[in-house]
Order: sequence, then C-alpha cells, then structure tokens
Amino acid sequence: MINFVTSNKGKHIEAQAILGDLVQKDIGYVEIQADTLEEVALYGMKEVAARLQGPVMLEDAGLFVEALQGFPGVYSAYVQKTIGNAGILRLMEGQENRLAYFKSVVAFAEPGLGTVMFSGEVHGQIGFEPRGKKGFGYDPIFYVGDESLAEMDLEKKNQISHRAGSMRALKKWLDSR
Repeated sequence: MINFVTSNKGKHIEAQAILGDLVQKDIGYVEIQADTLEEVALYGMKEVAARLQGPVMLEDAGLFVEALQGFPGVYSAYVQKTIGNAGILRLMEGQENRLAYFKSVVAFAEPGLGTVMFSGEVHGQIGFEPRGKKGFGYDPIFYVGDESLAEMDLEKKNQISHRAGSMRALKKWLDSR
C-alpha cells in the first residue's frame, strides 16, 4: 500500500486506476516556488516522507503553453484557482500558436530509499472553448486531436495523459524490484 499525498480526488482516481492499492492522504505540504516541477516535488517529498510511515508518493503537474512562454507551468495550480480556464482562454485570445503540453512528475520514497522521480508528458493544444464534463482542472480546454481531455473517459485518458505516463513509469519501476 502506498500513501498518495494529494487533496485532488481526480488525481487519486487516475493514479489508482494504474497503480492499484493507493491510500489518499490529504495532509498538505509546502509547495515552494521553483523553476521546475522536479524541484517542487523533491522539496515536498522531504516533508511528507518525514510525516508518514511507509511508502509515500506525491505528484506535481503543470500546463505549459508555448504562446505564453511556458506559463502557467509550475504555477498551474495557483493559476487554476485564481483565473481558471476562462482566464487562460482570455490570455490566448488572438493567439494562432495554441500548442501546449502537460507534464507530470511523480516522487516516490520509502524507508531506506532516497526519493525517486518519474515524469510523463502529453502534447496537444489549447482549445477555443471548454468542452466536456469529465476530468478536472485544465482538462476542458486542453485538446489532444479534436477531443478535450474532459471529453475522454478515464480509460482513454489514462492511455495518453501526462499523469498516466508518470504513474506507469513508477509502476514499471516498482514491478521490477
């Protein structure tokens, strides 16, 4: 059993579909302001590994929009809370280049082992309007092909998503031990 530190039920559901036996721990941790998702995850892992016993993991993700020079990137959660999808769509008004990608970094630690990290990415574009009711966060405005992530069922999303990529990399590593 792995303790998955997240307040996001959607993340937990997606991760559990890949990894199986996860226990969601909504205990919060300090998310530093840093240049990379890896730095944020590593700093957070030091805190949560000291507070929880046994295997523990956390995941940090970001939306990187080419026309916005990578914004919101490491600030994606804050930007989602403050201006949301509507704000991103406003920032994208008049932009022809709508290329974007999601990146996910999973940090995992257990007693006697240093932190290991795995990442995944999915490339797509920012749509012109939100579509779909599934998923969470930026999913309604992030399109892969003609479909937003919020229009995909969990099985399809978990075949292509950034989070699925990082979680599958962790699972492969765990299974190989």
